[in-house]
Amino acid sequence: MYCIIDIETTGNGIKGNRITEISILKYDGHELVDEFTSLVNPECEIPYFITGLTGIDNDMVRNAPKLNEIASKILEITNDTIFVAHSVNFDYNVIKNELKGISMKFSRKKLCTVRLSRKLLPGYNSYSLGKLCSAIGIPLTDRHRARGDAHATMLLFHKLLRTQGAEKVFKSFLNVRSQEASLPPSLPKEEFDKLPSTPGIYYFKDAKGAILYVGKAINIKKRVLGHFYNKSNKELALCKDTHFLDFEETGNELVALLYESGEIKKHFPKYNRAQKKIVQQYAIFSYEDRNGVIHLAHNKLKLAPNPLHIHYNLTGCRAHMEKLCEDFELCPKYCHLQENVPHCSHFRLNKCSGICKDIVHLQEYNSKVQWAINSLKEQKNNYIIKGRGRTTEEETIVLVKNNLYAGYGFIPKEAQIITYKNLNPFLKLQKNTLESQRIIASYVLKYPTSVMEIEKEVWSMDYT
Repeated sequence: MYCIIDIETTGNGIKGNRITEISILKYDGHELVDEFTSLVNPECEIPYFITGLTGIDNDMVRNAPKLNEIASKILEITNDTIFVAHSVNFDYNVIKNELKGISMKFSRKKLCTVRLSRKLLPGYNSYSLGKLCSAIGIPLTDRHRARGDAHATMLLFHKLLRTQGAEKVFKSFLNVRSQEASLPPSLPKEEFDKLPSTPGIYYFKDAKGAILYVGKAINIKKRVLGHFYNKSNKELALCKDTHFLDFEETGNELVALLYESGEIKKHFPKYNRAQKKIVQQYAIFSYEDRNGVIHLAHNKLKLAPNPLHIHYNLTGCRAHMEKLCEDFELCPKYCHLQENVPHCSHFRLNKCSGICKDIVHLQEYNSKVQWAINSLKEQKNNYIIKGRGRTTEEETIVLVKNNLYAGYGFIPKEAQIITYKNLNPFLKLQKNTLESQRIIASYVLKYPTSVMEIEKEVWSMDYT
């Protein structure tokens, strides 16, 4: 048993959308056996552009039942049926979210007539309800009203049930683990099937092939599928516009992050927002107080005098401070990891020898701080980072020259790379940006053993 459903809404995305009209046609595969159609009072204003589209205005729904008054009828008529709609995820999730708002659970198997049509009736330019019905001769009256659209969807569904190969297709679409059931209406399954389950970057493209979004992933296929399950307004709009997918394998996450950052700044895709923001920089610096104690501290770069080391997020900066404190047995209080305390009592850092209690000589403590400062100044300026390649026969390299990101490349494992000149045949030069510096600094802090001075040694590392 099926319930063919269509709703009209206030048009504010999934979570802000309120139902203004609902039509449920109960269909046994041969004929209509029951139906429920009603206007719904959304308990909010209906935007003018929605009224222009549907004809439903505030006066029409003023005395209509509220959702809680018809919820039991919705649950009753759809019980033990398969939820069918054109672009089913929209109707299903709006209803589910609305019922959740009045503490009612809603869970039904579902089928999408857009995806079924793409599979069983291939070759049409558009699979929107109006254009598809017009192309195959299905009458559609009262367009953009719930009863009219639901009735046309039922006639389309009747045709799909009787199309050659329908049984196999319906069965696969009803499989709860079927990935195709979550694909956007305009995206052929073949586009998703070609994606690998490896690290890299991926592209969402529109009907003309223009890049809409660039993302990175450790598992490209799994990450792309996550976009299709996400029902935020941004993700719904992105998926609606997506017609093609593309990808580039990178072998590891670091190269994926750098590649993604470069592509975003190169193409400036419509749906990428995160890296369009200004990166806040933080710095570690030192100063001497009136008692002669040398402090290590951190602050926003513009507020840090004579910065010793720059970070691109507060978490990484603070983690670096904690490591310096531990490695050089410094006092958490005088490293500003504990504020407004008479003496340190850090839950993890406990190597302080007592400067905050006046136990050791000032000169001895300041010497330790100076060693920490020197270590910051001596950090590698020219180095490479080595990682997994796209295949077992190669490895990746990321080159940093004069503390600036220079590029990345893929090299055969047997290659002996000792000087910069040896890198040239493999290196893809890239622009240094604040974002790329942030990515590399964070990675180096997390994986310091992956950093190699290129002139001093040939790599020999095990990544198994």
